[in-house]
Amino acid sequence: MSVTVILPEVSTCEATACTYNANHRCHAPAITIGDAVLPMCDTFMPDSLHVAPKPVAGVGACKVLSCVHNRDRACHAASIDVAMKGAQPDCTTYQKRSK
Repeated sequence: MSVTVILPEVSTCEATACTYNANHRCHAPAITIGDAVLPMCDTFMPDSLHVAPKPVAGVGACKVLSCVHNRDRACHAASIDVAMKGAQPDCTTYQKRSK
């Protein structure tokens, strides 16, 4: 049995020190966003060696339940952008759910 899941694409990534970043694009197989509170990229691995560009990454999981795009711990945004916030890359597509 195989399962096909369409993951939201990581459109841009400004974490240029990450091993998965090539030309401001993420090339991890899939990324995980969040620590349940903050929308940071949990897949971020600082390294000067970068993977060869492959297909662009998708969002495999999101732990930030307060985001409007999060349904059942999966991101349902059309795509996301990642930018540096201090030393940590964050999902800038994050939007806090209104109560």
